[in-house]
Amino acid sequence: MSRLRILADDSPEVAILETSDRDEITRELERAGVRFEYWHAAAHVAPGDTAESILEAYADDIDRLRREEGYQAVDVVSMWPDHPDRDAARKKFLDEHTHAEDEVRFFVDGRGLFSLHIDGRVYEVLCERGDLIGVPADTTHWFDMGPRPEFTAIRLFNNPEGWVARFTGSDIADRFGRLES
Repeated sequence: MSRLRILADDSPEVAILETSDRDEITRELERAGVRFEYWHAAAHVAPGDTAESILEAYADDIDRLRREEGYQAVDVVSMWPDHPDRDAARKKFLDEHTHAEDEVRFFVDGRGLFSLHIDGRVYEVLCERGDLIGVPADTTHWFDMGPRPEFTAIRLFNNPEGWVARFTGSDIADRFGRLES
């Protein structure tokens, strides 16, 4: 179940808000300038499907976002518990960073925890199957796929080179929760 926890950036122990209500999650994130949507596939999507069939199943929503936001590149990424690069991939995303462009992820399957550091608060967004999150350019954040990651996600980019991070050097991500299996 998708979840949003909002915490003060100097108090990771006490949630200001915790909710699993999709409408409330959408409203709270919208107030912070973050896109959150729930998508339904136009065709059945199963584990192990090809990237092409996954992109086709969500083509209407992908095309809408491309028109609205001008995204130029779209791909599909998957991670699984015994993936040989899972530890290195997890570590790469755990430190606070920004991007010069939006970071847009749609979870076809599985889950991941986005933590967004905005205006003195940390928004922990547990995204699961069907969730799309759009983190605006220059928003400080980090991502945890957990120690045994299992997800398939569609990524949309303005920059055809894909994911390019600018790390802040802050240790804030070490003080907040992680996604555990």
